Amino acid sequence: MKLSFLLPAALFVLATAHAEVPKPFAGLFEKDVPVRGQIGVPMPPPEINKYIAKVEAAAEKDIKWFKEYSAQQKANAPLPYHEKLGLTKEEYDDYLKLWSQREFKPITEDVMLLLRQKGPDTWSLTATGAAAPISIINYNAKDDTFQSANGKLVRGEDIDAGEQSILGKWSGAEWKFEEESSFGKTRENIAYGRYADGKFGLVVYRFVEVSSEGTRLADKSIAIRFPLGKGAAPATTPAPAPSTKATPKAAPKKK
Repeated sequence: MKLSFLLPAALFVLATAHAEVPKPFAGLFEKDVPVRGQIGVPMPPPEINKYIAKVEAAAEKDIKWFKEYSAQQKANAPLPYHEKLGLTKEEYDDYLKLWSQREFKPITEDVMLLLRQKGPDTWSLTATGAAAPISIINYNAKDDTFQSANGKLVRGEDIDAGEQSILGKWSGAEWKFEEESSFGKTRENIAYGRYADGKFGLVVYRFVEVSSEGTRLADKSIAIRFPLGKGAAPATTPAPAPSTKATPKAAPKKK
């Protein structure tokens, strides 16, 4: 083989060996170092269900008001108190107390995460198990975008979630893809961040597709929590192989 063919490959290997981890992953992952994570949901004590049932019953009595009131508030956090929520002020305060006691509960087996560099400006977070859909969402360091099977995810506003948000107090960055046509709406989001205490990192993925009639065709949510620092992964953990599972893709448009 001629040297002219070997040289570009050698230069690429040399460059990637010393490449800096792009900003979305900085402080969360190291290149080619596996990390063990958990897919889970925040769960408050079961005693909260009696209050949720009351709010749901109240919402059924005035659906229009409830939708309008909810739309004005922060997403993924308890609604501010209002007498039309069906709770007394004492019940609402107890509801908030129970909400503050929520814990991150794993819902699947542990998954492995591995940050790989696929090209001079292209990176991906390879994931196993139920987290596999994020594996083929590639990050382009040149224009700070992610690319999925559905399209390009562009940078949105930074995330600064408070204690009352569903995942707790954490901060990070989010990238979004949105498409709307006469056939329906498609929305895809991915976010990377860390909890305020610095002990855990987060990867949050969401894919939603709704038909023009309002029928939800797809709704996939993944929240992955993983430890930061020395507890990130045992030294003997094997690296996950690149996933062949595709990210959910918007259904073909009808003609």
